Amino acid sequence: MPYTSSTLAPLRHETYRRIWFASLASNFGGLIQAVGAAWMMTTITASDNMVALVQTSTALPIMLFSLASGALADSFDRRRVMLIAQYFMFAVSAVLSISAYFGWLSPWLLLFFTFLIGCGTALNNPSWQASVGDMVPRVDLPGAVTLNSVGFNITRSVGPAIGGAIVAAAGAAAAFAVNTLSYFALIYALWRWKPTPPASTLPRETLGSAVFAGLRYVSMSPNLQKVLLRGLVFGISASSILALLPIVAINLVVGGPLTYGLMLGSFGIGAIGGAILNDRLRERFSSEAIVRISFTGFALSAVIAASSPIAALTCAGLVIAGACWVLALSLFNTIVQLSTPRWVVGRALSLYQTVTFGGIAGGSWLWGAAADRYGVANALLISAFVMLFGIVIGLRFAMPAFASLNLDPLNRFIEPALGLDITPRSGPIVVQIDYEIADADIADFLALMGERRRIRIRDGARNWALMRDLEKPGRWTETYHAPTWVEYIRHNQRRTQADAENIEQLRALHRGEELPQVHRLIERQAIPPNDDVFYKAPIDLHH
Repeated sequence: MPYTSSTLAPLRHETYRRIWFASLASNFGGLIQAVGAAWMMTTITASDNMVALVQTSTALPIMLFSLASGALADSFDRRRVMLIAQYFMFAVSAVLSISAYFGWLSPWLLLFFTFLIGCGTALNNPSWQASVGDMVPRVDLPGAVTLNSVGFNITRSVGPAIGGAIVAAAGAAAAFAVNTLSYFALIYALWRWKPTPPASTLPRETLGSAVFAGLRYVSMSPNLQKVLLRGLVFGISASSILALLPIVAINLVVGGPLTYGLMLGSFGIGAIGGAILNDRLRERFSSEAIVRISFTGFALSAVIAASSPIAALTCAGLVIAGACWVLALSLFNTIVQLSTPRWVVGRALSLYQTVTFGGIAGGSWLWGAAADRYGVANALLISAFVMLFGIVIGLRFAMPAFASLNLDPLNRFIEPALGLDITPRSGPIVVQIDYEIADADIADFLALMGERRRIRIRDGARNWALMRDLEKPGRWTETYHAPTWVEYIRHNQRRTQADAENIEQLRALHRGEELPQVHRLIERQAIPPNDDVFYKAPIDLHH
């Protein structure tokens, strides 16, 4: 499947363009707030670990709540979810500004406010990232993911430096106030967006069921598992630089808040450069090669930051780190989106964020503790060795190439006419599919059934099994369960165009005169009947 070679192509779509520019303003304010929070912590505590915990407090909510947020993104109007998140972060930022202005902040109260802002980010991000596929066609999706990184890092290249200047001139409270005002542009852009919700004849999944479905899908998707593993290692190791950068600015290069802002700005400039080179690198190198380059670049940057007393040299190393940050994270994000159908993309992205930001949160605490015990330079050097380990595990868990699968809904399933009137909650439902297979085709049939099992369980089937008839050895029966009739329908509606290949290949091996015969059964025990079977009662799937 050919993808556009232009990173700017998604900007031709009006909705994406409007929200992208509004996000610039919001990201700008967020980075200024981050500079203010990190620097304020250095002024109210002498603990290196508490300084590193500022980043942990922002990343930890993403690890804790992203999966639930992903389920909300797939089950509710994503635009409304984002608006609620923006309103919440606006309110928290306003209270944080007031508290800083009146001098009410203690180290733990500051961490509490940054934790709440992180909660808003955790609610917002899955809906925002899943919405990108609603705003641009699939062909522009890789460019849109990269462009999101470009937008964030455009602000990162100048925002921290300006944030450092604001903190130096007017204090952290002014930085928090700027962030509070920055939410208005994105709130306005979201109000302007009027998406068309996808039509559905099925009731909404409960939150618990939706979360479990997301976990099940990822657990049966090997490519996604590789992305999660590499994202976790990258988050743990790469978090050292950003978590310890305020201490590097103070202790290793003997600077102030402006120096810290310039260092973050250098990181942002490198990130923009990485985004510009992204398309060319993807054309020349495999996904695994790009990830290895990213780990190597970060390790080099950590060594430079640990050994350099010169701010200019440290900034040069941070340019490399910024480029590698965008290359790795945009690649991870794109592979997740291209490997996941729309019905579960929010949950898949949230799991990716949970793992990656969990690594960042845990890594930030780990490197802060290491800096307290061994010194900041030694902590950075240790993290560089961990980054090299991220390369080694690629020998066993190499990154997959960009998927070219068509994950649009297959839309072939037609709800069968039933002789027994049931309710949506009726169940359990047992499905049996009979195949006639020649002896010469058994090996191919079993291989296809192995893939079939993964697809079935991934989409919600339970107790899958394959059986062979002892009296008629040519007859094979595939069987699986669905807890209720509505879940059986939901399972079949999750089939994608890519799944059709497996279906057609199995039918080609079937030697019967007709298509494989499907039996749909409902389990019954030899006890008084339950209240889920009624005769001559219409099926209403919305109750």
